[in-house]
Amino acid sequence: MQHLLMRPEPLFGLVRTALGFVLLDRAGMRGVADRAAGQVPLGRADILGLLTQRHLPQRVRAEADARRLSMARCLPHRLGALLRRALPGGTAYINVGHANLSARVVQAVRSRPGWRIVVMLHDTIPLDHPQFCDARVTRAFAEKLRLVSTYADQVIHSAKCTRQQTEGHLARAGRIPSGVTAPLGVVLATPDARTLGQIKDPYYVALGTIEPRKNISLLVDIWTCLQEGPDPVPHLYIVGHRGWADPALFQALDALVATGAVTMRHDLGDAAVSALLHGAQALLFPSFAEGYGLPPIEAAALGIPVLTGKLPVVVERLGDYPVYLDTSDVYTWAKTINQQMKHRTQGRDAGRHYRIPPTWADHFDQVFGKA
Repeated sequence: MQHLLMRPEPLFGLVRTALGFVLLDRAGMRGVADRAAGQVPLGRADILGLLTQRHLPQRVRAEADARRLSMARCLPHRLGALLRRALPGGTAYINVGHANLSARVVQAVRSRPGWRIVVMLHDTIPLDHPQFCDARVTRAFAEKLRLVSTYADQVIHSAKCTRQQTEGHLARAGRIPSGVTAPLGVVLATPDARTLGQIKDPYYVALGTIEPRKNISLLVDIWTCLQEGPDPVPHLYIVGHRGWADPALFQALDALVATGAVTMRHDLGDAAVSALLHGAQALLFPSFAEGYGLPPIEAAALGIPVLTGKLPVVVERLGDYPVYLDTSDVYTWAKTINQQMKHRTQGRDAGRHYRIPPTWADHFDQVFGKA
């Protein structure tokens, strides 16, 4: 949104609400961007929101602001007529988050000849690894992929390996739209440790929501193994919200927290996370599947060692920078951490170097250069 607001072309935003669709012009889009960035507070709830979603106060206020900022709005079945009336010829509908990637929306866009549909597909994890997703998510994603295959003019991919997987699924769905590979930009926040409190050094960091795909259970087993050994045990900071997981995993994590060996934080902003990474011995990233994997890229850009499984996207983005380990081998991870602790230089690995990470300017050069 920030990038598109800087471009000269006419800009509009489509917002799905509980009651239908809201169309924003450039000024409305800027208003949404200001609220998303925290520069403008959300306004008061309106009567429509209170009648439909009283139990979701933040959403009620956000949708009320969208209505106040809108240039037009409609009930769901009138979307096609609204878009044809309000938008100019040559419009391109860009979807980067799948929220409005529905038959109603893409058919409404397609109702006017010459309009284009561009969709970013981050990965196909719900289809490739259904064991890590709710069955309803897998079914919904398969339908969205079918819509992309049928209606999209262009697909934006964030990595070559995910593009290969995605286009395999699109082929099976019937059609592969034109594609462009545009790595996501990486913005490194200026470190600010003021919200961290007292840090237990030396320490390791893991970033990500606690869910089965992130393989946090391996970290539990590693730290249990380290505690049973003769060597000093480094601290582990796990930064991320509790997602869905076996209750036994949360019980094991809580037990490690009680021993003082692990700290869990879900309340850190980007600046605090950057400060935490700066002093870490390494980032631990034992995830089973990733579409892009921002934490290893961010750590590598800071010169912090990365211990990770050999995921195709991590190999593509980081090459030989990380130490690649079997994500089922607790002993090898524990041994590697012990060896690193004995020969450590805090927060830096002098033998490994990573080039400057991709920027958002690089990303949009790819997107609009091939559009």
